Amino acid sequence: MGRALYAHTILIMTLRPMKIGFLFNHDCIHQVSHTAPIICELVALGQDVTVITSTPAQEAHVRRTIAPCMDRVRFVRIDIGPVSRAINVVAQAVVPFRRIANLRENVDLFRQFDALVVPETTSALLKSHFNLDIRLIYFPHGAGDRSIGFRDVTRFFDLVLLPGTKTRDRMLDRQLIRPGHHAVVGYPKFDTVDMTRRPRLFDNDRPTVLYNPHFDPVLSSWWDMGMDVLEWFARQDDYNLIFAPHVMLFRRRLHTSVEHRRVRLRRMIPERLRNLSHVRIDTGSQNSVDMTYVLAADIYLGDASSQVYEWIARPRPCIFLNSHHARWQGNPSYAHWNMGQVIDSVSELPHALAVAWDRQHEFAPRQQAAFSETFHTVPGETAAHRAAREIVYFLSQDKSRTP
Repeated sequence: MGRALYAHTILIMTLRPMKIGFLFNHDCIHQVSHTAPIICELVALGQDVTVITSTPAQEAHVRRTIAPCMDRVRFVRIDIGPVSRAINVVAQAVVPFRRIANLRENVDLFRQFDALVVPETTSALLKSHFNLDIRLIYFPHGAGDRSIGFRDVTRFFDLVLLPGTKTRDRMLDRQLIRPGHHAVVGYPKFDTVDMTRRPRLFDNDRPTVLYNPHFDPVLSSWWDMGMDVLEWFARQDDYNLIFAPHVMLFRRRLHTSVEHRRVRLRRMIPERLRNLSHVRIDTGSQNSVDMTYVLAADIYLGDASSQVYEWIARPRPCIFLNSHHARWQGNPSYAHWNMGQVIDSVSELPHALAVAWDRQHEFAPRQQAAFSETFHTVPGETAAHRAAREIVYFLSQDKSRTP
């Protein structure tokens, strides 16, 4: 153990327990695994941890994730009042109204904590609009390249925990984080997954393709290509298909992109495509967020989802659908498209699939380099443990109070 780490550890061991809340305030469960693994590590360091959720599904997912220490953690469920519920019926099509109302209507609860740990940026409203004096700790859910992950709102957080140097360097370049208020710790979600697992989901030996479109009305291939992709796989018998989009795509019918100023109505999937032996359609189950499909498939087909970075933990072919005619070369928001073939139409898909493994030798070194830049790893130590240590050390220094 180095001298700095030794001093760091001794300081942590001598501190009084701090009250730390883990806030999960979303419609779906996909953000939970990015911060929940840190909870047991904080408990092991003697900290007082409360889990705050806004849905039963989130709470259940947290409980599964932290089963070894669950009895030492308090759980609180937050909700909004009847007036906000009525407004949400209309407003949810345009803004995440329920999430915002949950923040505004539970400020008194949040005020009880020394810090809140969150996996999303909507919680910055607690500081920017709701005048809450609290230390906010942010761990991004995912390690992707989309520009929305590098917005000015990041500056409201007192401590930003990051999966690797790629994200850190881009945030530093944008002056979104500052020295003493960020740390590269790794990817806690990986701590919860058996990366050697290979689920068998089909009763044949065909190559399996994972189609994982995003939900963004501009960036996602679903809107202009998705149904054609499903139809093509339905007609052929050379490949299996897992259609597992970002869990938010089928959460609502109307999708609005504030960033790109676009609104689109999602189409329904015909029943005839849901009952095929070689096509599996999953629009939001636990398997969509726990890497089951990432570990089961042979070829990745996607667009803007950060899930591709989980995919390259085991380098395999990638194909990206450029449905919105992006000028992606040299653009950091499309850095992941350098890790595979990029095609502009579904008519190019059969050839791209046919040569995917033959061309993988071109892309494997890029995937390996991208993984190293995206995810910090230390043999014999978990990302969750490093994150917990950084949280306690930061709070002990009270750096967020420094002008």
